[in-house]
Amino acid sequence: MSNAYSQLKNELNIELMNVLNYWSLNTLDHNHGGFLGKINHFNVVVPKASKGIILNTRILWSFSAASNHLKTNEYRSICDRAYTYLKSYFKDSNHKGVFWELDYKGNPINTRKQVYAQAFTIYALSEYYMFTENEEAKIWALEIFNLLEKYAKDDVNVGYFEAFNETWSPIQDMRLSEKDMNASKTMNTHLHILEAYTALLKICDNGELKASLKHLIEIFFEKFLNSNNHFDLFFDDQWNLLGNTISYGHDIEAAWLLIEAAKLVEDEALLNKANKLAIMIADSFLNEGIDSEGAVINEKNLDTNHIDTDRHWWPQVEALVGLNYAYNLKKNQRYIESSLKIWEFTKKYLIDYENGEWFFRVDKNGAPYREEDKVSMWKAPYHTSRAFIILNS
Repeated sequence: MSNAYSQLKNELNIELMNVLNYWSLNTLDHNHGGFLGKINHFNVVVPKASKGIILNTRILWSFSAASNHLKTNEYRSICDRAYTYLKSYFKDSNHKGVFWELDYKGNPINTRKQVYAQAFTIYALSEYYMFTENEEAKIWALEIFNLLEKYAKDDVNVGYFEAFNETWSPIQDMRLSEKDMNASKTMNTHLHILEAYTALLKICDNGELKASLKHLIEIFFEKFLNSNNHFDLFFDDQWNLLGNTISYGHDIEAAWLLIEAAKLVEDEALLNKANKLAIMIADSFLNEGIDSEGAVINEKNLDTNHIDTDRHWWPQVEALVGLNYAYNLKKNQRYIESSLKIWEFTKKYLIDYENGEWFFRVDKNGAPYREEDKVSMWKAPYHTSRAFIILNS
């Protein structure tokens, strides 16, 4: 491996500390507990911003994972703060699971049960348990797993439904966000259930859990994967495809997450299949998903051929991880060369050297969108910190 790639890893290690420091210093809500819901592009706290479950579970995961990786107790208070806030405010004591959104004081304002959010809670609790051995966190993670198996799993057509109301009854509008299609089954949610079940299986040797994780891997091969080495994104109950969009970041993220899941279910044939798929996805990704400056393209609509030319922060780091997995399997120097270009682009355009952290996205000219927040429901330290940790493990 080249000296330049070793330097990339060193720089990622430094950036891990930068990101952790930013979140440690800027995001604690000293007035109302937990963490601030929103900090804008200019690093100004948005007063009375609501608090989302995705941001809060990703904070818990990130600081727990960093603590495990660095073998440090430096961030223990932040991990405990995140866990306690989740348990005290986001947890639904009546109907179980977690709420989607609270107001700035911690009162529930959106009580829907988004399966994506339940999965992220399992993911965060599992990592927190690995750090603290807090048995309560492990028990809670297993409780949510059982909820998903009971309410969200489709025993007729396989897979998992997208969302429910507070009492786990079906709802009409199941969208994860305004930009998403209203589909009852999505690749994104299944990916994060897979990620969560993989993490939970590391701390809990449970036969039903292992079977469900294997089932999820097979769904990715049989339902989401198309003939062009991309994962289709949106489906109805019966797995009829809705829309025709490629998300390059999700493609490369799924490639390595499937490998990690396959390792744990102890199925050699499935692992071999995941390894081969990771190489095919990486090759298609490099041929189609990289722009002229070496950055990762966000999306492409195959029906209209419209390309989203904005460069979002998270696909860049997921590419670094996915291409590293591919390189370890095939030793193709192209994976390394592309990684170096992605990192150079990221350093030049996406890292905010003035105010800290990263920009949410930049346009085709490299200019950041000033209306995008530095901290928000969807802007958390999870993608970045995970990439930094994996590439230095």
